[in-house]
Amino acid sequence: MKPFIAKPTASACPRIIIVREVPIELCQFIKFGGLTNSGGEAKQLIAEGSVLLNDVLEKQKRKKLAAGDKVTVAGQTIIVKVG
Repeated sequence: MKPFIAKPTASACPRIIIVREVPIELCQFIKFGGLTNSGGEAKQLIAEGSVLLNDVLEKQKRKKLAAGDKVTVAGQTIIVKVG
């Protein structure tokens, strides 16, 4: 019998989100990246401690992000890219 090996799902693969300029605020980026439907929902998730920035818990709603920053919410990861 072969051992079970978990394959990464589409949500486990980070997505690149292109923004016009940085810095961009964390709550704006979460909404823009499609992880929430509204800025208010993004702010609530941040306040609840449900958001990781570069694999570290982040509680600042207006934290300024730079190119290459990685944001994770509910197992979905998006990465800031300027384009």
